[in-house]
Amino acid sequence: MSVTVRKGDPRSPEGTALLRASHDYLSSLYPPEHNHYLSIDALCAPDITFLLAEAEGRTTGCVALKAFDGYGEIKSMFVDPAIRGAGTGSALMTALDALGRELGLPILRLETGDDLYPAHRLYARHGFTICGPFGDYQAGPHSVFMEKRL
Repeated sequence: MSVTVRKGDPRSPEGTALLRASHDYLSSLYPPEHNHYLSIDALCAPDITFLLAEAEGRTTGCVALKAFDGYGEIKSMFVDPAIRGAGTGSALMTALDALGRELGLPILRLETGDDLYPAHRLYARHGFTICGPFGDYQAGPHSVFMEKRL
């Protein structure tokens, strides 16, 4: 299956549907104080690039990259559960790598849930390694932090 990735709008019907599904899923797994996702409105900030993945005429995933001074943070990575394992996550990660380089970011970082094992494997396949908390994050029982130098 061929997956394409393009810049998108979190407020578009496709973006909103994926983000709501992501938020619902994370809220079912973790207590509110351990959910670090950004609201749909927050994802529209000028320092954030939102990407949508498409395959076979439908939107299959999303991710955002928030630019900070010295690094970029991956936010809101989500792939439609019905299509996981078909290349959407990998296509999004490849696009993030290219975007980070285009923005001149030396490193990409992320925070993810401790038991989201398929996500951990995806990130590791794309060169991410475990690191400590960064930015405003604190170590917690449900967080795994990873980074990749570009």
